[in-house]
Amino acid sequence: MTGTRRARPLLGTLVEIAIEDDLPSADSMQLIDRAFAAVARVQALMSFHNPLSELSRINREAWLRTVSVSDETWQVLTAAQQLSEASDGLFDITVAPALECAGFLPRHADHLPASSHGGWRDVELLPGQQVRLARRVRLDLGGIAKGFAVDQAIAQLRDAGVVSGSVNAGGDLRVLGNPTHTLHLRHPSLPTQLLPVSTTHAAAATSAGYFQHRQWAGRLCCPIVHPGTRLLCDARRSVTVFADQCLIADALTKILYADPERGSRVLEQFQARAVMLEPVTHSGECHVFDSAAA
Repeated sequence: MTGTRRARPLLGTLVEIAIEDDLPSADSMQLIDRAFAAVARVQALMSFHNPLSELSRINREAWLRTVSVSDETWQVLTAAQQLSEASDGLFDITVAPALECAGFLPRHADHLPASSHGGWRDVELLPGQQVRLARRVRLDLGGIAKGFAVDQAIAQLRDAGVVSGSVNAGGDLRVLGNPTHTLHLRHPSLPTQLLPVSTTHAAAATSAGYFQHRQWAGRLCCPIVHPGTRLLCDARRSVTVFADQCLIADALTKILYADPERGSRVLEQFQARAVMLEPVTHSGECHVFDSAAA
């Protein structure tokens, strides 16, 4: 098969970028480098782990004064607010303290205790790309920024005239020029077992606990927080969402994972499809829910 494919560690995972056009290798590599640069910029701006990121600055300062942010961070915060509104708060970027307590996020020495009454409505987006926190909440963009980074990389390829290619960031995937493709979803309890699913959506994202989970409060939990209870979700589930943008797919997996019944009502607003896999206790089988068949 013609084309060029490269991978780099970014966003806490391995990001793979492929160009399938029949281009000279040097040209393909230059375009792939630009796409990787777009991903790296998102990481630099929105990393919770990096104390120099814009996100860290928001968490330190925005409850005291307004903070100016870049176009990219503004786009993600605006999308997060829209998704929170659409899901009646099932998507909430102020869940960082719960993830810190469970050890999924680091505790920064310069972060003061967060308000126990805060939520997504306390994130104020003001004219001129200014951010203000009405309460001392702490934000984590891990539920949406990876999908946005994939979209940014695809935009670089598309704007350069690439007709066929893909970007895969640890399961957050978007393709160019391939109207129908097949993804293989992992069994939540037996991740080496794969379920093929065909889709015409350009983007897909999966949230599951098979590679990132831990015992917390007597339960096997994954790094997804139910915004209503502020408790970590059970790790024994897999949710994949297919959408036109990877940002949307990424965020919707968190909504569906936290509350499948309420979350399924949000899918139609974004013309998305969800496939949820739940293991059947003791049988090794897997219950499959596909919103396209509902």
